[in-house]
Amino acid sequence: MPHDDVIDTPRGPAQVDTDQPPDAPRALLVLGHGAGGGVDAPDLIALRDAAVAVGLVVVRVTQPYRVAGRRAPAPAGHLDEAWCAVLAVLRQRHPGVPLVVGGRSSGARVACRTATTVGAAGVVALAFPLHPPGRPERSRAGELATGLPTLVVNGDRDPFGVPEQGPRVRVLVRPGERHDLRGDPAGTAALVRNWLREHGWATA
Repeated sequence: MPHDDVIDTPRGPAQVDTDQPPDAPRALLVLGHGAGGGVDAPDLIALRDAAVAVGLVVVRVTQPYRVAGRRAPAPAGHLDEAWCAVLAVLRQRHPGVPLVVGGRSSGARVACRTATTVGAAGVVALAFPLHPPGRPERSRAGELATGLPTLVVNGDRDPFGVPEQGPRVRVLVRPGERHDLRGDPAGTAALVRNWLREHGWATA
């Protein structure tokens, strides 16, 4: 059964929404939200539903600044610190299964930056914001170089750009989609589900 609870972090309380699969979990998938959005974004909800159906525990994390009612995102270091504190608790709650981290946009960046620190086995990046709109010279591609299996799903009309494939980084481009990936959330989730299966983190 899903439940909502709060985890204290050095940057204030974060909220976690947990959905359990019907049987013993194959993996733990932890997802973060975009800078000004929340964990109920269509692509995150679709991914939650798809992942739970194939045996993953899915936890969606609301960062402390959003819990406090602010829309302007906290500095990157604060986001990372809060995320790592939440992950430490979640690993204790769900021991013995692989950890896959991810999120959309800003949440994807946080997951990438902290993936090795939290001991993740893989990363899912939805709508990874490669650069600020109109500023391709300010590339964030380096954040994707975690050394871990990483799946990026971006729309071909995303004004934040589309990353290129790299070592252990697979990029799937959704035709007609913009940064919000609202056109076909279920199709986006199916791509991630298939990738999770490839790595043995989901049931067939």
